[in-house]
Amino acid sequence: MSGQTHVVPKTRERRRYWDDLEQQIDDVIVGLADLVRSHFRGLLTLAALAYAFYTWAWPARATWGPIVLTVLFALLQIAFAIVFVIVQFAAIFWFLGRGRTYWIKPGETGVSFADYKGNPEVLESARRIVTLLKGIKEFKEMGGEAIRGLLLVGPPGTGKSYLAQCISTEANVPFGYASAPSFQNMFFGVSNLRIMMLYRKARQLAKKYGACILFIDEIDAIGQARGGRYAGGGFMGPLFGWGGNAMLNELLLQLDPPPQEVTLIGRILRLLGLRKGRAELPPVLTIAATNMPDALDPALLRPGRFDRKIVVDVPNAEGRREIIEYYLSKVKHDPNIPIDYMVYDTIGYTPAAIRYVINEAVIHAHFEGRNYITYDDFTAARETHELGLRQPIRTMSFEERRRIAYHEAGHALAQVLLQPKERVVKVSIIRRGEALGFSATKPTEERFTKTREELLADIQVALAARAAEELFLGTQMTGATNDLAQATHLANLMVSAWGMDGSLYSGLTYNQMVPDLYRKHRIERLLQRQFQNVKRLLEANREAVIAIAEELLKRDELNEQQLREILAQFQLVVPPPLPEVEEPLEVRQAEERAMLAHSDGAAGSQSTPVTVVRDGEEAEEGRPGDGVGIPGMTNGAGYNPGH
Repeated sequence: MSGQTHVVPKTRERRRYWDDLEQQIDDVIVGLADLVRSHFRGLLTLAALAYAFYTWAWPARATWGPIVLTVLFALLQIAFAIVFVIVQFAAIFWFLGRGRTYWIKPGETGVSFADYKGNPEVLESARRIVTLLKGIKEFKEMGGEAIRGLLLVGPPGTGKSYLAQCISTEANVPFGYASAPSFQNMFFGVSNLRIMMLYRKARQLAKKYGACILFIDEIDAIGQARGGRYAGGGFMGPLFGWGGNAMLNELLLQLDPPPQEVTLIGRILRLLGLRKGRAELPPVLTIAATNMPDALDPALLRPGRFDRKIVVDVPNAEGRREIIEYYLSKVKHDPNIPIDYMVYDTIGYTPAAIRYVINEAVIHAHFEGRNYITYDDFTAARETHELGLRQPIRTMSFEERRRIAYHEAGHALAQVLLQPKERVVKVSIIRRGEALGFSATKPTEERFTKTREELLADIQVALAARAAEELFLGTQMTGATNDLAQATHLANLMVSAWGMDGSLYSGLTYNQMVPDLYRKHRIERLLQRQFQNVKRLLEANREAVIAIAEELLKRDELNEQQLREILAQFQLVVPPPLPEVEEPLEVRQAEERAMLAHSDGAAGSQSTPVTVVRDGEEAEEGRPGDGVGIPGMTNGAGYNPGH
């Protein structure tokens, strides 16, 4: 055993010596090639000058001189033509195959783990990756294999690319930043060439520095599942950049390639038979980031490729505090600034959003004539980020302002009474961005799930503005577009995905989130019921809605404290919701058959009468299109809320 402990280190040292020597020789060859390429024009100029000298300056008395020069000139022309054609094709493919990849040498990023805040668990996982990269040689000598892939998953702005830069800095290895959409090209084969050249460069750097990190952002652009929604593109798809099967196959090959020589001298030695044994590729760690991990091809996620996954989510309260304190330390600020309030105001914020808001607060303070930021600057910056730029319309008529005021008053009162876990921070009838008015809320606590009752309350809040228009204005306005879209979206998810309408069917299984005619009827029935509930709520608190609207007309905006003072004058009432009628399965099936028959009848086909039997009722026969046999439908006049 003692003899082996002495022999193995010598073998290792000898192997490392020859690897270093091979790398030095390869660098010399590559340097000479680069020198020739960079001075190609100069060499041609020298050749032309030499030819001119021998043609005119050299004594032409020798009979062989002109003949030799003529032959040499002809050969030079042929060689130049061949080289010119080769250079042209090489330049075209080099230009097309060049991707927008940013290579950063070790230490150039300037960011480390000390700069990464808000996610201590993610940071601990990243430290383990760095430990493996630093001890890659010892790890391989133990018999292990270097990790090849790391997948970062999370919403935009959570710091996935920032984390990758920190890992490269801590590991002291080169870092390459590439965007997956930049690989796409309209010419067949160029996309594959870009990926191949990218990994060739990464392996060359890994050979020189011991390891290399390659970061690919938005990996889902080329790594979507084959046969999925966006895959394929037909026979001509790859030719015009549609589909990502060709790029995906090339990426899979480069992630897990067969052993091969990286250096030129190594390939020559193996070609001559002077080197035998298994070739070893230098370690290249590919870090990919995506917002849609479910869309990735399973081949990318198998062991040996992106088999490690780190979820980089939005920070919690402690994480936001750490991030806020970190960015506040970089700017001048009020020493008494309430950090607790800032943490409370930024629930759901990503690190990028917090950084942006603090920078906007600095801009706001600068225009206010101060060289430090206060909590008011932070609040103004946060409102601009969330709500948009304040742009009042000074030519708006009083009547139109009155309509918008009642519209937002309906929202505000419904939010106060139906959403106890939300606080209304501002109600406004001043245009911000594209909205002529708004009623903004902030959550009072960290939330990750919602109940059916809370979702129904959200639908009522969205429909409250339309209910206020009908109750207090006697009309309907175009401003409810987004409200109706939001309510319909929630109702569709409750019916088609979350099983909250008496049916356990999920449209997600078959990618059927676009509702059919029967599900549209169920969604409409749910919306109409919640519309009547919120209408009863506003009617029961009529005086409070009027007070909010009239105060908005005076002040244009109401903050949280002002809204509380207004509502404190009234005894607010929340009437019980309308009872929900549970229909038997047989009735639902009959409804579905009726809706299908109605659909066929609308298309012009002959359909048979449909019979619907309810509990306690006699059989009722009707023909599709008459509104008979479909609950809530009366002669095509729309939904009857009384059902």
